[in-house]
Amino acid sequence: MNWRGVRALVRKDLKVVMQNKGVSIPLIVVPVIVFVVVPALVALLPRLFGAMGAPTQDIEELLTMAAPPLREALSHYSPEQAGVVFMLAYVMAPLFLIVPLMVANVIAADSFVGERERKTLEALLHTPLTDGELIVGKMLSAWLPAVAVSWLGFVVYGVTANLAAWPVMGRVFFPTPMWIVLALWVAPAAAGLGLVAMILVSARAKTFQEAYQLGGVVVLPVILLVIGQISGVVYLSVGVALALGLGLWVVDGVLLRLGARNFHRNELIARL
Repeated sequence: MNWRGVRALVRKDLKVVMQNKGVSIPLIVVPVIVFVVVPALVALLPRLFGAMGAPTQDIEELLTMAAPPLREALSHYSPEQAGVVFMLAYVMAPLFLIVPLMVANVIAADSFVGERERKTLEALLHTPLTDGELIVGKMLSAWLPAVAVSWLGFVVYGVTANLAAWPVMGRVFFPTPMWIVLALWVAPAAAGLGLVAMILVSARAKTFQEAYQLGGVVVLPVILLVIGQISGVVYLSVGVALALGLGLWVVDGVLLRLGARNFHRNELIARL
């Protein structure tokens, strides 16, 4: 493995990403919304409801839809505290996974299609790097930023949630053990899923927008996980998070093997 060449490819791709506003702006805006704006608003809702004289029955009715183990875990909180913990520690957990998926998707969508649109794909394919080294370089270019953004966002989210919810909670309640597993184990696997699927698509798509739209399908399981958590079908515990991460890593390995087997630079050169 020519790691020097792989590192050069990664540095080149990251430089291009930072210079491309169409790619870099979503990488900034979406994490800010998920990690700062949403938790701050959610944490302030109980105080807003209290100021308007709204009854706590609405929060209690919402919690009745949660899974029984989750209702038991929230039983020792007051209704206002239970609502905050339910939203910030459980409902927001699947949404957290959208960030590494999105970051990996956006960067990986630009991996080959962007090279074609910038008229640099031919030069890239004629480099002395092997097909495997090209795949590794393109994957690291998307995976490393996705993991870095998710881990940084995890810290920012925790600070925002604890500060905004302090008047209601009166103590530091985040992170929970499940969130630690989610950030360190599941998020890197989710980033891997986004980038591997996107590289398979972008190597064949004609435009960046086409590649990004096709690759966006991988977000659907996360949306279903959010719905399942709210409706009580799913309880995202530590065990479930560990199993989810393991499943994602297995899928990543299968897709990576498939992508490496089907990637041939001669086919890409023929479509230039």
